[in-house]
Amino acid sequence: MSEAVALRQPGGSGGAATAQRRGAEPTGERTLVQAINAALALALEADPNVVVLGEDVAQIGGVFRVTEGLKARFGQDRVIDTPLTETGIIGAAIGMAIAGMKPVAEIQFADFIYPAFDQIVNEAAKYRYRSGGDFHVPLVIRTPYGGGIKGGHYHSQSPEALFIHTPGLKVVVPATPADAHGLLLSAIDDPDPVLFFEPKRIYRAVKGPVPAGAERVPLSEARVARRGRAVTCVAWGAMLYEALAAAAAVADDGIDVEVIDLRTLWPVDITTLRQSVEKTGRLVVVQEAPRACGFAAELISLVCEHAFLHLEAPPQRVTGYDTPFPYTLEHDYLPLADRIAAALRGTARFA
Repeated sequence: MSEAVALRQPGGSGGAATAQRRGAEPTGERTLVQAINAALALALEADPNVVVLGEDVAQIGGVFRVTEGLKARFGQDRVIDTPLTETGIIGAAIGMAIAGMKPVAEIQFADFIYPAFDQIVNEAAKYRYRSGGDFHVPLVIRTPYGGGIKGGHYHSQSPEALFIHTPGLKVVVPATPADAHGLLLSAIDDPDPVLFFEPKRIYRAVKGPVPAGAERVPLSEARVARRGRAVTCVAWGAMLYEALAAAAAVADDGIDVEVIDLRTLWPVDITTLRQSVEKTGRLVVVQEAPRACGFAAELISLVCEHAFLHLEAPPQRVTGYDTPFPYTLEHDYLPLADRIAAALRGTARFA
């Protein structure tokens, strides 16, 4: 994927979702789980080519009950329990997609996605290229990711950078129920494979209004979650709420932080990032994943390429540590609000 394609962005701030710009009437409060379930139901109802498949997604509705009730409504031919084989799930889903269906495959935890890595990066990501555009793989791979549930190193990983590094894949991480709903519908519409990482720490901890109907959120726009002029803080998934808490904490020190929720990690909305940094001159990026070779480093590099002359302080990363995810020290491992606030203060005071 060329840089021109990977970084294609609309003009403007990219601050509000399409549904919000259109003034869509909101429904009642929903959790992320409820919003994702509703989006899947809408997609299944609207298009007979959409199918949901994965381990335990039909009979029990998935380990987090995200697909609960879908089998009863749409039948076992549309909501399919699979054997415990991630390679088989994604391989079958790729075949379905090439044949004209729109599979939504669930990997039970992001930590279990590695057996399917070859299918994702060597098959799904490359079919359009290897076929000269004759074949598309309209596949969505949903998976819960990240820490916060004391799941330790086999149920807490954040592997998004591995897939961002693979040309041909889109990578999406919603942080609000409205975005989970609208981004998932857009991902199902997309002609190419999309990794849809769901931050399980906030599956039920966050509630919010979801626009009525099938309103889409484009896979191309970040959202300005908090306006500010002193420091730009970029986050995604569950870390958005830690960044917002940190921004509120440093506001008492007179530091006005702008918080950006990336929503779609790749292709990244460089326009919104650039415009924010041109205004603030300072950047802090928060990622839950380990530090080395993480997506935060790529974002800092892109900002340096696009807005270097506007920077007034060295960009900072607040990340997980370069260790396996711990069981007992989860609170110390995660880049929570206190660590983020310290980076914001240091960046704002740099001179």
